[in-house]
Amino acid sequence: MSAVTKEFKKITTNSVQAMKNQGEKISMLTAYDYTLAKIIDTAGIDVILVGDSASNVMAGHETTLPITLDHMIYHASSVVRAVERALVVVDLPFGSYQGNSKAALNSSIRIMKESGAHAVKLEGGVEILTSIKRILKAGIPVMGHLGLTPQSIYKFGTYTVRAREEAEAQKLLEDAKLLEQAGCFALVLEKIPAELAAQVAKELTIPVIGIGAGGDIDGQVLVLHDMLGMTHEFNPRFLRRYLNLFEDITGAVNSYVGDVKSNDFPNSKEQY
Repeated sequence: MSAVTKEFKKITTNSVQAMKNQGEKISMLTAYDYTLAKIIDTAGIDVILVGDSASNVMAGHETTLPITLDHMIYHASSVVRAVERALVVVDLPFGSYQGNSKAALNSSIRIMKESGAHAVKLEGGVEILTSIKRILKAGIPVMGHLGLTPQSIYKFGTYTVRAREEAEAQKLLEDAKLLEQAGCFALVLEKIPAELAAQVAKELTIPVIGIGAGGDIDGQVLVLHDMLGMTHEFNPRFLRRYLNLFEDITGAVNSYVGDVKSNDFPNSKEQY
């Protein structure tokens, strides 16, 4: 069952749970600025992730590691000002929660107070469970993230599919259950075998949202700039491009440059 069974005027953590219970798939995209967040919220997206992928997409870094808590709050604030319907989830950046539950709580409080976001997302399982529990005790909703965790890229050494081996797959399943038991309202699974993701979604009562994790789960997330074709050198198997804005924008700018150089723009109707 995947048909929409209820119209949600405002998406909350309860809404996404209701979607799973009803068999309605959850749609999720990233956004980092007011203009694009306004567009995707108006278009009906359920969840907006202010991802630390802003480090790559907006700032041009090779990894997500350089982005700071202040940067994330800036991007999240821009998104929240645009949103009327979607649930806004914000990544805690690298270094703001690992190994120190007090720092994790303080980082989460800053995001919630200074940006107005609705929830935070953390990467990892049992290793960060103390931090997750402390954040949850403060009344802040937490979304988990397992599988390929980009903040640990130098530990993994590669962006290849995770949890292919039995031991890692079993740990992922155990971590997923720990996150649910701790009180996370949802879980993201990134770049893992579809069969394993389906098993996790079946065994958990909370929503499981995937990126490169197959279709037998509760929802999907993509990076907005990737699915719109604004980035053109990133071509993983799981990415479906719905537009090719790289070519469209390049063509538009080329036309503008040509019109300015030839004195065609502005014409008599485009001036005062």
